[in-house]
Order: sequence, then structure tokens, then C-alpha cells
Amino acid sequence: MIYFDNAATGGFKAAAVLDAAINTLKYLNANPGRSGHRLALAGAKTVIGARMAVQSLFNAEDTDRVIFTKNTTEALNLALIGTAKEGGHIITTVYEHNSVLRTLTHLKERFGVEYTVTDGSAEQIRAAIRENTYLIAVNHVSNVTGREADLSAIGKIAKEKNVLFLTDAAQSAGHADIDVQKTGIDLLCAAGHKGLGGIMGSGVLVFDKKTEVRPVLFGGTGTESINTAQPRFYPERLESGTLNLPAIAALGEAAIYIKPNIRIFGETLYTLTDALIAELKNIRGVKIYSEPNRYGIVSFALDSAPSAAVADVLSSEYDIAVRGGLHCAPLVHKHLGTAESGLVRASFAPQNTLKEVAVFVKAVSRIASAGLY
Repeated sequence: MIYFDNAATGGFKAAAVLDAAINTLKYLNANPGRSGHRLALAGAKTVIGARMAVQSLFNAEDTDRVIFTKNTTEALNLALIGTAKEGGHIITTVYEHNSVLRTLTHLKERFGVEYTVTDGSAEQIRAAIRENTYLIAVNHVSNVTGREADLSAIGKIAKEKNVLFLTDAAQSAGHADIDVQKTGIDLLCAAGHKGLGGIMGSGVLVFDKKTEVRPVLFGGTGTESINTAQPRFYPERLESGTLNLPAIAALGEAAIYIKPNIRIFGETLYTLTDALIAELKNIRGVKIYSEPNRYGIVSFALDSAPSAAVADVLSSEYDIAVRGGLHCAPLVHKHLGTAESGLVRASFAPQNTLKEVAVFVKAVSRIASAGLY
């Protein structure tokens, strides 16, 4: 199979990442932070090492404010609900994933939080700030088009206005060098299993020292067990229950592996997206919605064909994995005028090749000429 669905989950894992997960399952089946025996302590050491690797990757202020989650969605829920202000106001963009949009809908219903949807530009975000605005939530890179937000410009506005800045880095972490301190990001949410190269079941919330996040999940942490109230210190305050040690171990190794390779991986993805877009432009009936980018995302429509049908043909007839539909991001499709049929999304990993791109282009060309959809 040619796997071009890396924006959903990465299809390629480094050997060290796989070894970390497998060795943890084989030799480290103990609950980190819950017992004092050798295996439990080794598990706790693994978790601490993973926190340090993630902290280094994003230049975060505090290792203890690197919080492990099972995915970006959980991290975003924790960031948005954990900082919610009743009657407050949030600014967001048309490019957001439903993990943000549905959580904002919940905040509106539960806490009376209002939110304004912008086009994602620094100008519109600045203009949308109100007296009760307390947070700006921005998708760094659109999972539909690969469009990149100007984090530094938005971070500067947030700092000037004393507003929290939350970034969804699900599609950018591991593909671009993100320095949360330089860009002014207060809360960053990322997936472990996409560009970072970890395995499914891993995500992370990173936040700075001035930001307080309330827990949304309560329970055992292995600390202060006599106290029925949730601990007030991080990371335990936000990490109730047994951690996913194999996924965290794999994420730690992935962060170590990815850091020195980010630049070359981004250049590779730019080359792949540039090549695919150039070739798709030559196919009659194809409309492209992406520009060349270092995040590996190319979305297009084929005449008026339902994108899911095109994706099905690519899978069943050509053994090529892509994604069709709305990609859990309805507002950007309304913005683009593609809400009815959706878009076909090809998304690369740095391990994909130009040869695979050529095979894909030939398949799309045949589908277009034959009308197989």
C-alpha cells in the first residue's frame, strides 16, 4: 500500500520508537509513580525522561507542565475547559478542528463563554479582542489545506493584550521547529502519533508557568493519597489514573529522534507537496486547495465528485490510502465552499517518495479520465 494518510496518523515509526514501546510491554509492566519497587521506579524514570525530551523539543519552561494525554483532542479539552472563564470571550479561526469547535460549543452552553471565529489572520484576531477576551485558540496548521498561521504575530498580540494563547499543533509538531517561549505560546497541544512519530494513544499539553489549568479528570495520582481533593501541583494535578507507559516511552524516543531531523524532514515534505501540486495542475477537472508546504498536506477536488468516493476508488483499485470528506473541520470547508462534497487529502510523511507521488498522480489521472467515481 502507498500510505498518504499521515495527517490522520503517521504511518512510519523509527526503530527506536517501536523498540521503546515493545520493550516497555515486555520488560517494564509496572505502574509508574504507584509503587516503590524497582520496576515501578524504572517506569517513573521513563516518564520523566519523556517529559524532558518533550520540554526540550518545544523549549518549554517547566518539565512539570508537560502533561501527557491520549491524543491532541484530550489535550485541547484540558486546555480549553481547564482555563474556562464564565462569561468570558475566546477568539478562534475557521481552520479549527472539531476538537476545538465542539469544546467551544460546550463552553458556550456550560459557562456562557462567547467565541468569535476569524479568518486566522493577525489583523482579524486583533480586531476581535474584547474587554472580556481571555484566550486566543489558533490551529497552527490546517489539517485540510496545510495553511500555516503566523504564530509569532499572534503571540505578540496576545502578550500585548494580556490574553492567553493556545495553539493546536496537531499537524505541525515534528514538522516545524516550534519554540513556545519565542512565539509567545502559553498552551500548546500536540499529537504524539502524527508528525512527532510516536504511537497512537499519546498526546501532550505543554503550558507555561504563568498559566493555571484546572483538572477535568479526578482520581488516583500516587501522591497525597490521604487527601480526597485533587493535588494542586503539576503534573499530577492533570494526570489522574494509570499513564500509558508504552506510548509515553515511545513519545520520548520520538521527540529525541525528531529534534535534529526537523529541518530536513520539513524540506522533504515541501518537495513532495510541491511535486504533487505541480502534477495535479495538469489533470483536467482537478481543483487544488493547498500550496506547497512543509507539513505534507495536499487537498483537492475532482470535478463535482464526492471526495469520499474518490478516496474509496484510490483504496480499492489502486491500494492508495488517502482521506476524503470534511476532515472534522466543518468551518474551513464552508469557508472554501467544499462542505457538500468535501476534499481528497493526500498527506505525506518524510519517508514517502517521489516515486509514490508519480504512482498517485497516474491513479488520479485515470480516475478523472474514466469517471470511476
